[in-house]
Amino acid sequence: MPVTTSGKTEQSRRLQQRAESVIPGGVNSPVRAFRSVGGDPVFIVRGKGSRVWDADENEYIDYIGSWGPLLLGHAEPAVLDAIVGAACNGTSFGASTPAEADLAELVLSAFPHMQKVRFVSSGTEATMSAVRLARAYTKRKYIIKFEGCYHGHADCLLVKAGSGVATLGIPGSAGVPDEFTQFTLALPFNNLAAVEHAFHKFKHEIACVIVEPVVGNMGCVPAADDYLVGLRLITERERAVLIFDEVMTGFRLAFGGAQELYNIRPDLTTMGKIIGGGLPVGAYGGPAEIMDLVAPLGPMYQAGTLSGNPLAMAAGCAMLKQLRERKGEIYPRLEKLSGDLVEGVAAAAKDAGVELTHNRVGSMFTWFFTPGPVTNWDTASKSNTEAFGKFFRSMLDQGIYLPPSQYEAAFLSAAHTEDDIRKTIAAAKEGFAAVRN
Repeated sequence: MPVTTSGKTEQSRRLQQRAESVIPGGVNSPVRAFRSVGGDPVFIVRGKGSRVWDADENEYIDYIGSWGPLLLGHAEPAVLDAIVGAACNGTSFGASTPAEADLAELVLSAFPHMQKVRFVSSGTEATMSAVRLARAYTKRKYIIKFEGCYHGHADCLLVKAGSGVATLGIPGSAGVPDEFTQFTLALPFNNLAAVEHAFHKFKHEIACVIVEPVVGNMGCVPAADDYLVGLRLITERERAVLIFDEVMTGFRLAFGGAQELYNIRPDLTTMGKIIGGGLPVGAYGGPAEIMDLVAPLGPMYQAGTLSGNPLAMAAGCAMLKQLRERKGEIYPRLEKLSGDLVEGVAAAAKDAGVELTHNRVGSMFTWFFTPGPVTNWDTASKSNTEAFGKFFRSMLDQGIYLPPSQYEAAFLSAAHTEDDIRKTIAAAKEGFAAVRN
């Protein structure tokens, strides 16, 4: 079936108006509102493989993939079968089920540093719990995060960047008291000197460093060559906990995530997205020495009625088994198709005279409307968001569904085809013409 969109979204518009009367902004997550790109959001009603369809039956090649978890594409049969099979036995029990240990063993098999893992219901829960655990383990208060890295909406992590090196965090949201972020240090990404300075200024007071090893929430921004190694060496020296937030990158960049790709072992890892096969899930894990501090074994309390939900566990098991069995096929193919796509669109931009920088790691990527390079939040924030908005709307009209924000990573799935890539590059040529006009 060819990619076609009539340009008519009357049903989506009516659904948005209806939703706005009962839901803040008509959305349950802000980026869905299309505020940064203009126009009305489309309402998706179904997906299959690399495609999604909206309420008006417009068809799109999808590069969001539920923001990363659908590595095998929409409605993967093995995952659907697992969900249906689990649902037939009941949706939730508030009690332990065998599938929890099944998924835990699959996760641990991919991450050598992890001896134990705790499942939760979201990436926010995972990062919040990992930070609490790091503080319990070190008996220290301060934490380091980086500008442009998003770790969910827990109060201590929802922080604006400070104006100087090792500046105390300023709340990034209304409703977050200054006191809740006074122990959060927001530093520039890809700057080891800033990290060294923070550890010198707050000697023996920093509990952990939390980082996306490949940033996905200011667009895709990889770490510099020595950056992750430097963080590992500094945290080991200072006896602070290094937390890799692999909610996006876990199982996407490699079966063992970014830490396999870069051969670096953090102390704790947070995960989500793919390990639930598209259902709500999160996890945090590490060595038994640290994880045994979690209740009921230790004093660090964390709980959740839907943690280890049987549907999410079944979906995750089906997903990870597929990735384990087919990793020799899936990851090289993702690498090739993603490279062809990102380079092809960048070449089209150059031909059109549009200033563009592209970042990609595996099947995560972003086209930044700036001459670049983009290595941190300061450089990412110089992007021409008006130009991106024009490009986004043109691509959407042509049946290409991109993240509706300059500062969100896009994702390729194993279900995408070479034909999808060709059509996307062809659409991009029209998109860049729209930018120039």
